[in-house]
Amino acid sequence: MSNKDVEGRGKGNSLVQTSERWFGRFISIWTGQAFSLVGSQLVQFALVWYLTIETGSATVLAVATMAAMLPHILLSPVAGAYVDRWKRRNVMIVADGLVAISTLALVILFALGIVEIWEIFVVMFVRSCFTAFHWPASQAATTMLVPERHLARVAGFNQSLGGFASILALPLGAVLIAFFPMQLVLSVDIVTAIIAILPLLVFRFPEPAAKDGPPRGIMADMKDGMRFIRGWRGALLLISFFMVLNMLISPAFSLIPILVVGHFQGGALDFASLEVMSGIGMVAGGIALGIWGGTKRRIVTVMASTMLAGVAVSLLAFVPANGIFLAMVLLLFVGIMMPILNGSVMALMQSCVPPGMQGRVFALLGAMAMAAAPVGLAIGGPVADLVGILPWFLISGIPMVLIGVGSFLIPSIMNIEDPANCPVVEGMAANAPENGA
Repeated sequence: MSNKDVEGRGKGNSLVQTSERWFGRFISIWTGQAFSLVGSQLVQFALVWYLTIETGSATVLAVATMAAMLPHILLSPVAGAYVDRWKRRNVMIVADGLVAISTLALVILFALGIVEIWEIFVVMFVRSCFTAFHWPASQAATTMLVPERHLARVAGFNQSLGGFASILALPLGAVLIAFFPMQLVLSVDIVTAIIAILPLLVFRFPEPAAKDGPPRGIMADMKDGMRFIRGWRGALLLISFFMVLNMLISPAFSLIPILVVGHFQGGALDFASLEVMSGIGMVAGGIALGIWGGTKRRIVTVMASTMLAGVAVSLLAFVPANGIFLAMVLLLFVGIMMPILNGSVMALMQSCVPPGMQGRVFALLGAMAMAAAPVGLAIGGPVADLVGILPWFLISGIPMVLIGVGSFLIPSIMNIEDPANCPVVEGMAANAPENGA
């Protein structure tokens, strides 16, 4: 692809592919990733339910969640810097392949009948290590494939993909668990990873051009990402708010299997039903954002959806033991709001961050947003074993409402998208996709 196929973004700090071929190339890769996500969701559901039935411990589920989360937090800053150096397509291929290999190890352990709880933790940890590289690579690749005017819509459809994966993967997982041994259930992830890799082997896409000047160390690249974030006051404050919310909300939603078994006296299908309703909401919310595109100022959509989601989360604290249907309705509404929120945030970041920095900036922002969750899980797991998890919905929902409403009074957040408030990085505006990409 020649440089004639790209044009500068309106703010002068990003680039976009304008070739008419962008949609076919993107949808082919997107479809492959959709299959992979279904496989990953199915495996996650199967492992969480296995741990729930085997141990019945909220602490065990909290540890499992942290095992799947900590590598993303710890490795993301380094992974993002390498993503900006390597071809994003290659990173996605290798990461998908290594995730499949790690799942294969667990398949063998289950087949031999020698699996231990700690081995499941290890595999979750390893899978998360590879995902730490895949996520910033895929988000940065999207910016190079999709015109800016379509970023919010594509982000909405990406969010709906997560909901679709839940709708398909979780009931399928519940059925497979009922009729097949765990090793066969987990092997689905290996097949879907292969399906995801195939389009990446066929299609290529633009990559930011290599920076001029002498080679730089990886630490220098990481420092550049940190300087960019520190210079973007609105984004730094926004991520700080979401760190607090993640710390509070992670225990409640990570321990829903315990809510199903302990509060609603339900089983795997009840757990799957709650997750499916949330997934249906995510599909609906993602499609809504994909069609609507959000408000002209994306931050307005972000904060309004945060506030509305907070109301529904708070109400979950008052659902009675015989009110699982009401819980489904509330999770449906939360599901609708979350892709609108997350998709708008991602589109905002993709439109403001230079392509050559997106790997490390997205990785750093993602790590910051997730960093507080293990703290909440470390506290929430043992506390939930003592008093139940319902109080956590109220503890997390009320701050969501307050932050959603209060942010409208903070100029640095509400003006986050203004060109004057986006950091300027010398030399980044000139970055262009490589010829032949």
